[in-house]
Amino acid sequence: MSLPGWTLRNDGPRAAGDGRVRTRLRTRRRILAAGSAALAGLLTGCGGGPQSAAPAAPSSQVRPRSTAHLTILSPEPGDTISGKVIHVRLALTGAVIVPQTSTHLTPDRGHVHLLVDGRVVSMAYGLEQDVPVTPGPHLLQAEFVATDHFPFNPRVIATVTFTDR
Repeated sequence: MSLPGWTLRNDGPRAAGDGRVRTRLRTRRRILAAGSAALAGLLTGCGGGPQSAAPAAPSSQVRPRSTAHLTILSPEPGDTISGKVIHVRLALTGAVIVPQTSTHLTPDRGHVHLLVDGRVVSMAYGLEQDVPVTPGPHLLQAEFVATDHFPFNPRVIATVTFTDR
């Protein structure tokens, strides 16, 4: 196994039973695997690509209750659209959207996550966004989340269904 910038090598013959080379290789592989997993988590958690569902907060962390109320203005429930992109418009009251990520949580500051059919498609810092869609019926969810990208308790979420033809 080799990654750019990394070379795994055998340092030559060793005495029988010398496991130093194998141990170094195992250690390097573990480091690479842990780094890859951490990078994948960061990319999916911070907008690096679609993810299958909104992340749940760590079970040991007490989540704040938000003062926010979120509404999807467009599309309206049951709308039929045509095209590969839908323009999403939201209304947010009782809170503000901030671009900073922080673990200092307040009930009136956060971000918006957009999900189509249960997959995160955007982690937005605004109330309007164009989202790619495919033909067929869809479930759109918009969620106002805390500045650490995890949900408030209870969740601040709005949902509509629409169809793209």
